[in-house]
Amino acid sequence: MNIALYNGNEINLQYFPRESFQMLQEGGLRGEITCIACGEPLHMYLGIRQQPHFTHIFKKDNFACEAAVHARAEEKQEQLATVNASTEHGGFLLPKGRAIGEPAVSQWKETIPAKGIPAFAEQPQTERYSILDEHQLPLDSAQYEAATTTEGPLLILAGAGSGKTRVLTARTAYMVQERGIDPKSIMLVTFTTKAAGEMKERLRRFSSLSPQVLQQLTVGTFHSIFYRMLLHANPERWSASRLLKAEWQIDRMLKEAGAEIGIDEKEFPYDQAAQQVSFWKNTLTSPDEVRPETPWEEKALHLYKRYEEMKRDRGLFDFDDMLYGCYELLKHDEALLQRYQNRFQYFLIDEFQDVNKVQYEVMKMLSHRTSNMCVVGDDDQSIYAFRGSDPSFILSFDSDYPHAKVVTLDQNYRSSHSIVTVANKVIKPNRNRHPKKMAAQFYTAFHPAFFFPHDEEEEATMIVTDLRERIEAGANPGDFAILYRTHAASRAIFERLSQSGLPFTLESDAESFYERRIVRSLLAYFRLSLHPDDTQALGDLIVALFLKQSVLQDLKTISIVHDCPLVEALGKLQGIQSFQQTKLRRIVPLFRKLKDLAPLAAIEMVEKEMGLGEFVKKRGNEGNAMERGSDDLRDLKVVAKKFKTVPALLAHADEMIRLNKERKRTSKELTDAIQLLTIHRSKGLEYEHVYLLGAVDGSLPHDYALDAYREGDDGPLEEERRLTYVAMTRAKQSLYVSVPSTRRGRTAYPSRFIKFLL
Repeated sequence: MNIALYNGNEINLQYFPRESFQMLQEGGLRGEITCIACGEPLHMYLGIRQQPHFTHIFKKDNFACEAAVHARAEEKQEQLATVNASTEHGGFLLPKGRAIGEPAVSQWKETIPAKGIPAFAEQPQTERYSILDEHQLPLDSAQYEAATTTEGPLLILAGAGSGKTRVLTARTAYMVQERGIDPKSIMLVTFTTKAAGEMKERLRRFSSLSPQVLQQLTVGTFHSIFYRMLLHANPERWSASRLLKAEWQIDRMLKEAGAEIGIDEKEFPYDQAAQQVSFWKNTLTSPDEVRPETPWEEKALHLYKRYEEMKRDRGLFDFDDMLYGCYELLKHDEALLQRYQNRFQYFLIDEFQDVNKVQYEVMKMLSHRTSNMCVVGDDDQSIYAFRGSDPSFILSFDSDYPHAKVVTLDQNYRSSHSIVTVANKVIKPNRNRHPKKMAAQFYTAFHPAFFFPHDEEEEATMIVTDLRERIEAGANPGDFAILYRTHAASRAIFERLSQSGLPFTLESDAESFYERRIVRSLLAYFRLSLHPDDTQALGDLIVALFLKQSVLQDLKTISIVHDCPLVEALGKLQGIQSFQQTKLRRIVPLFRKLKDLAPLAAIEMVEKEMGLGEFVKKRGNEGNAMERGSDDLRDLKVVAKKFKTVPALLAHADEMIRLNKERKRTSKELTDAIQLLTIHRSKGLEYEHVYLLGAVDGSLPHDYALDAYREGDDGPLEEERRLTYVAMTRAKQSLYVSVPSTRRGRTAYPSRFIKFLL
């Protein structure tokens, strides 16, 4: 049904404003929509695979109501026809009448399949080979070639879903059993502990590999293997008791270093500074080699120098030191390097597209004597530039090793033909890549599809509706993943899933949107308008007022002496610049007005009249090109439209903060749940069904990549395209891509990566 009563007024979806569909959907949940025929409550359906419509909540037999609605629709059409009928006057055709303010027809866009998908041509039956036992590990011809090429440098280009882990384990088994290579001479390096564990587990399945043989293999992550070398060389210096294991330990030392030059804890993004320090170390950039380009980088460089000095003075080390320290050890101890070169003669490196400079340099030193370095990776999946990974290492491997053999695994055993085809089309425009075209092994009738929500709110509603339908039809929640570019993009889907009752998991480091720096500062204005003595809120606000955290104690004192709330104490603050005093005296009376405004109007007042806009402009993007304070403000405005009062918005924010913490705490306990994760975190994983959020310019590709591209640097844009490719190739059976019409309250345009598929 397209016609219903909304708060007693008749509405027709055909003419209702498109941007208000989400409002209707939520109105239905509150019981504000009823049937024009029977008066029973209705819900508004807002999903992916059907057009929006109204449906009864409790009744199953709706024939009489549908007939009444159909008759009402015909009556409405006749009225419109009469209104719009024309008559001739003096040779001109003029309308007889026109309804004032008659709404335009709603611009709902149907979900569409990706275009340009060729018919599936079943792959010719490739010859199957086996390592040791054909029932254990059958290989196609390319996999077999990669597994049995043991001497000299070897680059295995393993496209998405091509079975690279199978090849690595088969190659290891072949080397030991068929070639008689001493397992003690083999080093197999992975990027994650999970991948190392999976590798060991697969090797155990070979009945011919005894536990004694497996124990002699060196299998582990870069960090674990390099750390063992350091520990063996100097057990006291590298004792585990000296390791800075937790982020808070590093954060504390950086803040201690920052305090030396007067950086307030809440003034500076120390987490981003820690990431920058890690980047410098992983690219072998010493403090003396850093050339800061911004005031923020100058501060980060100071922290880098002092952090390294403090660790050295206190005899501590962090995880990056496991890499950097091993590089320094082998570089300056020739005898030790030769001993390792004599022991290890065969090297297998997984996920080679993700190596950073320090990792690559150490492996080159270790393998220098034999050059038996087998690297496995996919340049199309290099997505970790922010932590020092460099795709140029895999792209130039055959230049570093001119006699290297290159084997391409181009059969995708994970995804359907149409998903593989779309992914191939998306990645092809990248210039810095090894040319390859993946081929699928199976076909399904479903093609990757694009759907067109109005905004982030509607995007989340449509996905949750679709999830509910598919799970009720028998699908397992664990078969689904929802992927997004940044944590900030997950706000709406997290909120809708939290309200849905569907089981879902969240990444442990997924910060609540409402605890982000700029959002927290803005909400602090609101909290103080309701509770003028809220000490925590004032602490969140002080930085946005360009004040030092130390003034908080002064404000408490003023509040006691003058018997006034903390907010009023702001206007009495001494010892600051006169222009700051003037500003504070001007904004203090405005706090009382905020609580009575609509949330959107209150945000505008805080931004334009109470100083937050100035803070965002000067400091909102400090240290992080990925996260802009102005973007967070626009996101909050999208949320604010849903609420009528400031207290209601604050209550919602507090509930979402609570649910975020609870969800992170309980996610590990859920074994069959929808997965919410960033594209970066999805790498190496696979799901039956995938939803990809926000495929519009500014989101995917991200704004920072577009800015770099405009300035002549296409590297970030190519990495964004690789991110899109990674997201798409996580899907086995179905892929839905969201293309919202607006993003953060502004018109959005389909991502340049997918426009040709629409």
